[in-house]
Amino acid sequence: MDYKELIGKYPEFIYHGYDITELDEKIKIVYNFETVGLTEFHPYWVFPRNGIDIGDPVFEEFVFSLGMVELVSYWKAACPPNVHVECGYLSDEQKAWWKKLYYHGLGEFFYTNGVETDIDRFMKIETSGAYKKRSVTAEKKLSGCMIPVGGGKDSIVSLHVLSRYGSVEDNMCFMMNHRNSAFASALIAGYRPEKIYRPKRYLDRTIVELNRQGFLNGHTPLSALIAFAASMSAYICGKKYVVLSNESSANEASVSGSDINHQYSKSFEFEKDFAGYIDKYIPCGVKYFSLLRPLSEIQIAAIFAGLKEYHPVFRSCNAGNAGTKFDTWCLECSKCLFVTMILSPFLTDEEIKDIFRINLLNSKSDTMKKYFEQLIGLHESKPFECVGSVDEINFAMCLAISKRNERGETLPYLLEYYMTTPAYVKYKDSPNIYANYFDEINLIPEDMKKYVRECADECKW
Repeated sequence: MDYKELIGKYPEFIYHGYDITELDEKIKIVYNFETVGLTEFHPYWVFPRNGIDIGDPVFEEFVFSLGMVELVSYWKAACPPNVHVECGYLSDEQKAWWKKLYYHGLGEFFYTNGVETDIDRFMKIETSGAYKKRSVTAEKKLSGCMIPVGGGKDSIVSLHVLSRYGSVEDNMCFMMNHRNSAFASALIAGYRPEKIYRPKRYLDRTIVELNRQGFLNGHTPLSALIAFAASMSAYICGKKYVVLSNESSANEASVSGSDINHQYSKSFEFEKDFAGYIDKYIPCGVKYFSLLRPLSEIQIAAIFAGLKEYHPVFRSCNAGNAGTKFDTWCLECSKCLFVTMILSPFLTDEEIKDIFRINLLNSKSDTMKKYFEQLIGLHESKPFECVGSVDEINFAMCLAISKRNERGETLPYLLEYYMTTPAYVKYKDSPNIYANYFDEINLIPEDMKKYVRECADECKW
C-alpha cells in the first residue's frame, strides 16, 4: 500500500498500556496497542518468574520500555505519524532517544518500501500527563553474566571466551523462544537446563493478516527488543552483565553511501546509546555490552572453526527457522552463503559439506551468484542480513583461494568466478590487517577484555 495514503488514513497509534498476570511460576505481560481506525494489537510475553516482585519499580520500568520497542512491529503496518503513549512517562530526551532508535532501526524498512521521510517528520511521540517520572531505585545484588544465545557462531564464540572468565555456575544463557541449535550450544558449553532462561514472545497474528492484505511490512530492530528483554531478564535473575556477541562489522552500512544498516541495533552506536539509557532511566546495575566488539568477523570465524564440537549443531539461517522450517540451513539464502564464505579459509571443502550437506561455493544458480556479488561489494547494497563487511569478505575469499592453491585443490565454482572480478584485482594483494585486529573502542569490563584478546591471539592464520 502507499505510505502517504496510509499515514493520511491512519494518523494515530496508541500505546494504551500493559497487563501483568502471575501464572504460578511465570509472569504474563500483555501489551495493548491500537492503530486508530484500523485495529488493536495484543502481543504478549511470558517470563519465568524467578522470584521477582511484579511491583518492583525497576521491573515495571523494564516492562513499559519493552512495550516501547515492541510497538514498532505493529506501528510499521501503517506508520501513523502521531504516537500516543498513555501508560508511562517519557521526558523530551527519552522521546528523542526512542525516535532515533525507531528511525535508524527502520532504515531498511523505509528503503525497501520506498518511503521518503526524515527523523523529524516520520513520527511525533506524545505522552499522557497522568504519568510522572517514576522513582527507580534498585537494591538487588547482581553478579555473573546473562548471555543471549541464538545458536549461531558468534554467540558460541562468546560462550567459549567466557569459559575462561569466572565460573559457568554464576552465569545464565538467555534465549528468546526456543531454538534447538541455541539450546544444544548452551548444553555443550556446560550450561544445564536450569541455567538457561527462556522467556517466550508471542506475536499478535493480526499483523500477519495485515501483511497479507498489503499493509507495509519489513525489518524492525529485533536486536533492540532482545536488548531490553535480556536486560530485564538479567535483573530478574540477579545477573550483572548482559553479554552480547556483536562484532565490529555490524557498524557498516548495508547500502553504499548511506546510513541504512540492517544491523543498526547491533552497532556500537546503539550499544552505547542503550547502555546510557539503562544507566540513566532504569538504573538497576545491569551493564550491557558486546564481548566480540573488538574483533572482526573473520577472526570470529577463525576461532569458531576450531570449536569442532559445535559444528554439527550451530545454525545461522533465518529462513531455515521460518514457516514450516525449523532449525535448519535453507541453503538458498545469502546468510547461508555468507557463513560458508567466511568459514571457507579455515575449513576444507569436505568439512564445509559436513556442516551444510553441500558446498554453496559450488552453486551455479543465478540467485546465489547475485548474493555472492552483493557480498563482495559489486552491487549498491549488501544483502539485508547480518553479514560481515565487504573488506572482510573479500579478504576471506582471497585467503580461501590461497589456502586451496597451497593444498593443490580445485577451486569451487564461485571462487573461480571471484578471480575474474574487479574485487579480486583490488584485494588479492591486500595485507592481512585482521590477524592482530583489536578495536579498543568498546564497553567490555577490563577484567574480561584480556580473555577476548587471548582467544583471538591463539588463532594464527
